[in-house]
Amino acid sequence: MIRYEVSVSFFLHRDETDFAVSYDAYSSVTVYEGKGRRSRKREKVMLEGIRQEADALAASLSGTVFWYEPLIEARLG
Repeated sequence: MIRYEVSVSFFLHRDETDFAVSYDAYSSVTVYEGKGRRSRKREKVMLEGIRQEADALAASLSGTVFWYEPLIEARLG
């Protein structure tokens, strides 16, 4: 079985090495699930739409993904 999933989670980090996932503001969608092998062609198509999927999930959580701005300091409001 192959499964491709896009997930978005908004949470505070305790430090720069904290990668724990908080389920308080978490959303996920499966973009493909089926039998078979990995396919470069299928992955290329899915990767082209990954930002739109992530943006839609973020909007459903009243959040925004800043694709071109590194997240270094906390952003409030």
